Formats: sequence, C-alpha cells, structure tokens
Amino acid sequence: MRESRFAIFTKPGPLITCLFVLQLVIAMLSVNLSFTAEESMWQYIGWNWFHNGLPPYTGGVDNKTPLIFAIFGLSFKLFGVNYWFPRLLGTVCQTIGIYYLYKIADHIAGRQSALFTTTLYGLSLMWKTTGGYYVSFTETYAVMFVIAAFYNCIVAGDAKRYFLAGILAGAGFAFRFSAGFGIAAIFFYTIRKDKKGAVLFTAGVLTSILIITALLVARGVSVQALLHNALLDNFGAGSTTDHNLSWKLTSFMDSFFYAEIILFYPFIALYFLLNKKLNFIGVWLICTFIGINVLGIYARNHFKELLPAMALLSGLAIGQLTTKYKVPFSTLLVMVWIAFFPKTIEPLANLKVLVHPQTIQSQNFCAQPYRQPDEYAEKQLGLWIKDNTVPTDRVFVAGFGARVQAYAERISLTIYFNVTQTAVAKQTLFNDLGNSKAALLAIPLFPEYKNYVQPDIRTLIDSVAGTNYNFTGCMYGYGIYRLK
Repeated sequence: MRESRFAIFTKPGPLITCLFVLQLVIAMLSVNLSFTAEESMWQYIGWNWFHNGLPPYTGGVDNKTPLIFAIFGLSFKLFGVNYWFPRLLGTVCQTIGIYYLYKIADHIAGRQSALFTTTLYGLSLMWKTTGGYYVSFTETYAVMFVIAAFYNCIVAGDAKRYFLAGILAGAGFAFRFSAGFGIAAIFFYTIRKDKKGAVLFTAGVLTSILIITALLVARGVSVQALLHNALLDNFGAGSTTDHNLSWKLTSFMDSFFYAEIILFYPFIALYFLLNKKLNFIGVWLICTFIGINVLGIYARNHFKELLPAMALLSGLAIGQLTTKYKVPFSTLLVMVWIAFFPKTIEPLANLKVLVHPQTIQSQNFCAQPYRQPDEYAEKQLGLWIKDNTVPTDRVFVAGFGARVQAYAERISLTIYFNVTQTAVAKQTLFNDLGNSKAALLAIPLFPEYKNYVQPDIRTLIDSVAGTNYNFTGCMYGYGIYRLK
C-alpha cells in the first residue's frame, strides 16, 4: 500500500487542516444550533460586562475565571448574540494545541510517531464522551497553553524560552485553575532538565498571572470575588462538586471504563511495556488524572486535559510498533482513523435543520404534562421576551434558564441567574428577590424544574410571583408573570 494514496493522513499540514475542518463541523452543527447551557451563562455575563459595564461577579456569577466571559463579551461586541464566533475561536485554539503536540512528538520520536499522536489527539477531541462540541470551553484554552508551554520547555536552550513557557502556562492557569496540574508536570520536567530553567519558568508563570490579574482588576473585577466564585464556592454543600461517594464512583466508572477513552489503554500499556520507565509524559498523565479526580465532577469536557498525554504515549507506542515489527505505516494510520473517528450523527441532523429551519409553536410546550423545552424553544422564548419588554426592564428566569436570559438581552433580577445552590448564593438570591422587582418573571412548568431546584428556592419564587405579579399565560413551557 503506497503512502501517496493517503497523503492527507501522512503530511502534517493536510492532516491538521482536515482535523480542523472536522472539529469545526462538529462544533457548529451541534446543540440544536444554539448555545450550550454553559455558553449561555458566559454569553449573558460577557454581554453584561461589555454592553452594560457590569463586570463578572457583579453582573452575573458562574464558577469560571473572567477570561472566558471576556471572549463571549468580545463576541457580542463584534457580532451581537451568537454562538459561532466563540466556537470558531475555540476550534482555532484547539488546532494550535494539536500543532504543538505534533511538534512535541516529532521532537521526541520523529515524524511517524508525531503523525500518530496528531491523529489520536485530534480525533479524540471530537468524541462525545470528551465534550467534542465543547470547543468554546475553558479547557480548550487552558490545554492549548499548557501544550505550548510544554513544547517551549522541551526545546528551550536559553533563559528566554523558559520564561516564555511560563508566560504561556500562566495564561492557561488564568483560563482554568485546574491547568495547575499540567503546569506542575511541566515544572517537574523542567527542574530535572535545568534548575535555573525551572526558576525562570516559575517566574514566567507568576508574571503572567499577575499581569492578567492586574488587567482584570483595571476592568472592575474583584480578586476576592474571583477567588470565591471561581474556586472556593466550587466545594461544599450545594456546589457543583457536592455529590456522594456512590455518585462519584459510578461517574468514575462510566467516564473511564464505559467510554471511548478506553481505546487509549492498550497503547498506553504497550508504551510502558516497551520503555519500562516513567518519563515526563507519564507524569503529565498522572498529574491531570489527579486533577480530574480532585474536582470529581467527571464532566465530559474535563477529559480534554487528559488527552494530550494519552495521545502522546499512544502515538509514541504505535510509532515504535511500526519500527520494531515493520507494520506498514499507512495501513496502521488508516486503522487508527477508523477506530478513533468520532461516532456522532448530530451534525448531520442539524445540517438538515440548517437547510430547512424548524418551526415550533409555543403551545406545544404548554399542555399537561408539560414538556421541557429544548435549546431551540428556549432560544425562541428569549427572543419573545426581548420583543415584549424594553431594554431597561429587568427579567428573572427561574431555574436553569440561562439560554433564555442570554437571548432576551435583559438584565436579570439577580447575579445568580442560573441557580447556584450554595449557602452564599441562596442568601443573595433571597435578598435580591425580596428587595427588587422584575418587569417579567418566567417560571418553569415542566417537572424537571422541581427535580433540580431545591424546594426553598422554588417556594420563595412562587411566593414572590403570587404577591407582586399577574399570571399572563404560558410560553414554551414557562409560566409568564407580569409585574402588577
């Protein structure tokens, strides 16, 4: 089998371009052509920041650092409410990460191993079980910067390169604190290679974090609020990590043993059998594995932080296999493509919707038993609220209604606009609902609202609605209340 038949697979430029296009298709043609739930929150907070001058944690709260809100705020400033720009930017950044991982593998073991690594990493990024279409998430940026930082430390021959690596790593940390686990792996590698280089790398990390923090403070972000909301409030009762041991064990098993990630395991085992040592890639894998388990949520997108080290170990193992046993390179590479190719039909289904836009009636969601609206219906409700209120009106969407709030382009009655159920968040929500009035309330009628929102929050919202508002009907599964 001649290599020329598979030129797109065997040359880095065409291969990375192909992976970019595939990522873009999956990113753009997923989630019913709308924001994901998380993107909705970041869009709302970014809009509030760049449009209304209300910085993060003042105009809206989510457990992320401000850089992701800035991307969505910039997106709104440039193109209005849209999901395509953040996903395009995320796809570009993810592809930069693919390129630097290729460079690392090529530096260590040569072109063939680098092509295997690139293929494994690029395809695994698109799996549903690793958050394939979550390209606009914080992991994309954090992982890209960590990979680029690792590459610069590996090839560093002078002080400037180590310091640059630190600057890049610090930017990754500024996007996502869990990048610290990958940064730790870089530090362990660097201190063994060059102790002075490790000092310069650390200096670069701290410099980057201080500069970014200073810029955020200049834009009105409180450091205290950042640390509380992006770090401390992620742990404890009512937080995103508040799950019992049984839930965590089940999620661990589902994520690590009943998902596509198991395809890596034989190749990783093969690598250690062939090399019989723990090198910096193994340390990288261990550090990121610890990071995922410390957080303990096992969200799909979190696994993007594991993939670079897994792909490197696997790509190097397959490269060694082709050399040692004379397995035809092109044949094995095509087999990898077949095995690792993302198995998803959602982009095809949404391509049909894009060509023939769907039309839905609000009343489809307003008959008992009430049906939970999908992403498209929530988008339509948000646009309806925008058309039926004025820009100065405040709006409160109860429950997990960030998508509605984002498309409505109206300031929420509370900074906790998307149900954060920690003690501090609940107290703030109760105060906001008790002391202020919204022009419109939208309260879910579908049963999932009761399943996921705590009773005391629902009781207060119902009390406020019954006291100060008139019920005007149902829209897309939400009861609509107007201020008396």
